[in-house]
Amino acid sequence: MSHHPRIAPSITPHRNKRYLVLAWPLLALLLCIALWGATLVRVDAEQERVAGQIRKDAAAYAEAYEQYITRSVAQMDQITMQLKFSWENSRKPELLADMRRDGMFTDSAFHVVAVLDRRGIVRSSTRPGLVGADLADGPYFSRHRDNNSTALRLGTTPVQFGAADDVVLFTRRLDDREDEFDGVIMMAVDARYFTSFVSPATLGAGGIVALAGSEGRLRVEQRSDGAAFFDTATLPRRGAAWSGEQGVREVDGANGFADGQSRVLGWRQSPVYPLVALVGLPRADTLAATNTYWTDSRDRAIAATLCLMLLGAVGAVLAQRALQRGTEQDDVRRAYRTATESGNDGFYMAAAVRGRDGQIVDFRIVDCNERGAFFYGMTRDDLVGASLAEIDTGLFGEELLATYRKAMETGFHEDDRKMPSDNRLNISWGRRRLVRVGHGLAVTLQDISERKAHESQLERLANVDSLTGLATRHALLERMPAMLAQAQTADMGAALLFIDLDEFKHINDSHGHATGDGVLKCAAQRLLSLLRPSDQVARFGGDEFVVLLTPCDGERQAASVAARIVEAFGVPFLLGDELHAVGASIGISMYPRDGADAETLVRHSDIAMYVGKNDGKGQYRFFDPSLSTTLNSRARLKQHILEALEGDQFVLHYQPRVDARSGELLSMEALVRWRHPTLGMVAPGDFIPLAESTGLIVRIGEAVIDKACAQLAAWREAGVALVPVSINVSPKQFLRGGVQRQLRAAMARHGVPASLIEVEITESAMMGDQDDILAELAALRALGVKLHVDDFGTGYSSLSQLQRLKMDVLKVDRAFTNELARSKEGKVFFQAIVSMAHALGMSVVAEGVETAEQLAILRGLECNEVQGYFIARPMPAHEMAVLMAQRYLLEITAA
Repeated sequence: MSHHPRIAPSITPHRNKRYLVLAWPLLALLLCIALWGATLVRVDAEQERVAGQIRKDAAAYAEAYEQYITRSVAQMDQITMQLKFSWENSRKPELLADMRRDGMFTDSAFHVVAVLDRRGIVRSSTRPGLVGADLADGPYFSRHRDNNSTALRLGTTPVQFGAADDVVLFTRRLDDREDEFDGVIMMAVDARYFTSFVSPATLGAGGIVALAGSEGRLRVEQRSDGAAFFDTATLPRRGAAWSGEQGVREVDGANGFADGQSRVLGWRQSPVYPLVALVGLPRADTLAATNTYWTDSRDRAIAATLCLMLLGAVGAVLAQRALQRGTEQDDVRRAYRTATESGNDGFYMAAAVRGRDGQIVDFRIVDCNERGAFFYGMTRDDLVGASLAEIDTGLFGEELLATYRKAMETGFHEDDRKMPSDNRLNISWGRRRLVRVGHGLAVTLQDISERKAHESQLERLANVDSLTGLATRHALLERMPAMLAQAQTADMGAALLFIDLDEFKHINDSHGHATGDGVLKCAAQRLLSLLRPSDQVARFGGDEFVVLLTPCDGERQAASVAARIVEAFGVPFLLGDELHAVGASIGISMYPRDGADAETLVRHSDIAMYVGKNDGKGQYRFFDPSLSTTLNSRARLKQHILEALEGDQFVLHYQPRVDARSGELLSMEALVRWRHPTLGMVAPGDFIPLAESTGLIVRIGEAVIDKACAQLAAWREAGVALVPVSINVSPKQFLRGGVQRQLRAAMARHGVPASLIEVEITESAMMGDQDDILAELAALRALGVKLHVDDFGTGYSSLSQLQRLKMDVLKVDRAFTNELARSKEGKVFFQAIVSMAHALGMSVVAEGVETAEQLAILRGLECNEVQGYFIARPMPAHEMAVLMAQRYLLEITAA
């Protein structure tokens, strides 16, 4: 079974005993020298391997960190380019304040953003206190002024910024219409945005990641304990320590790191920006590992030396006794087995098998340790004695035998090898070292599967989304140029689908991010099931996905795929026992019609998706150049509404509500109007829909409440006999809650009693969680104000719902008033509404009364109150005061 090499030659009885006494100690000494030599060689090799490994890790981390920095700075590049374009086309001092109000630069990472004119004076800033400051003395200003390049530059911030935290300064030149210097864009960003790259556990204790400018003194670094530093001395001061585009070196000594710790420094320059990504990995852990290896090897060598010396002594004393000689051989075999079995590496002795022509035809395993046999899914007894041809059985082919032959020719061979996928092997990656020993090979096999898996994971992190398993934004954008070039060469089109999940934010807010992550995983799987293998899918971030259809025959095929996706996403996702409904809004850009590069195609498909989503979710839309104009118009109108709120441009007009019989003024409805400084009075229909869709209606509604209460207080001071004012509350304002809090605060602020306030709520605002709606209505009712159902008949109210809500007044929509004089059914239907409301204890108001005939019919139907142009149009406050003094607005004889 097991074949061991012979350790000592046979001893014949007639040998001189004195020779034997000298021979055995000498042999033991020679073996000790060889043993210690091999031990030192292996220790040196292990040290070189560990040192090489940490250098590879430093290089890999530096490469990954460089890509992270390049992507991050590219975002800043795009933002400053957009800001440059906006400033050069508008030159509005309030540009940055407006952009911040629109939601830009609100992230805490943006320390300050400013625009300097050609004299270095701050013209616009997200920090108002900087406006007017002179920042011309900074080196960044002279560089941009003396160089006509508009490229992004990086540096440190001026003292005028008063930075409390470490920040990185991004600057870009501004040009006038003649391309002459016109100032500088400045943007200071929190340095931690660029150093929060890997966790402390990944770098190891004492690890450092750093960002350095290749053209200036910019230094930003972060240690593995999470502490971040700006322009500190931990990193070597001399930039020559990382000269060249990329590299790895050990840094220690007087010119090393400020904390005196020895590290392996890996660096890589960004191919796009004048930046260097640096990673410093501590050598302490590496030295500890090699010291442990040396200690273990030394202990084994000492044990083997003692055994050999003992063998020499026993051999000298008992040389004439054959039984004792056999015992000595057993001791040597036991010592050898102890040395090989105590390690984690597989060890094999392979003897060359030669043919009649002297050529090596095979190798036979003459010895191995149990660890080595385990790697092959065998026991030592099964493996020893087997040939390579027998243990191969198709796993390795001729390559394994060729490697063994090469090692026999050269005397040494070492490599990292991926093992074949086979359930008989217990190792996936191994480092082989083959050393020729006599007529055979000593083979060492180390399991490096875990390290290879770690390297693979690093690569995967950069290209595969960890949640969905799809390609990342970076990976898709990297692939797209080649794929578009291939489509162009083959004269085939392509289509880019930008997909945004509808109502996903609601799932995150109501069910938590864990459920949201589950929905994203299911969405990715469903999306993959709808596409061809040739199509590319990526998660762009959040709830956005991008699909590249290639090849694509045209709009018809792209529309077919988009429609299939919209339909599939209309089916709710089942997570656990709950169904979660999300839809999909899709924007489509066609290559090459809508763009010749990846960035343009993505931007245009995003625009198409956004416009389509605003027009109604759950649909797809192709990009059209006019969409950009539409978006800009909406953005300008939204900005004007924000300016109107800030500039107090909204005013209230009032429309009377009178008793249908007597014509007595009973109440009035407050209606918001926009008094634009240049456009004049803007009709509600031109701005209310956009205010509803953007959520600005909530701020407008709050302003209306305050203005109505303030006007009541002003009329009271003027001695006007007051009647209640009814205030409209939008669905979004009501469902968000807090209306009663706003009313209470406004009434208290202006000293207005609740008896003078009425609240009008549409039917659609009361569709939702009934408990929440009833609670909000109860809170309003507790204030003492009356509650109206506005525009009744246009929503979804039922008799049972009206009974539960306990409203005071039912305002019937003008559509039903118009039908009164046109058909018998119109009168019958209105009569039914009046009867139902009276049965529930509610009074009825008819909206939109425009003729005397309609008024006469309403009186006959016992309608309580009327409102409309026949009585009075909406009017400003001073005209309403006159009507309140008049009190009766209809001729009683009209009855």
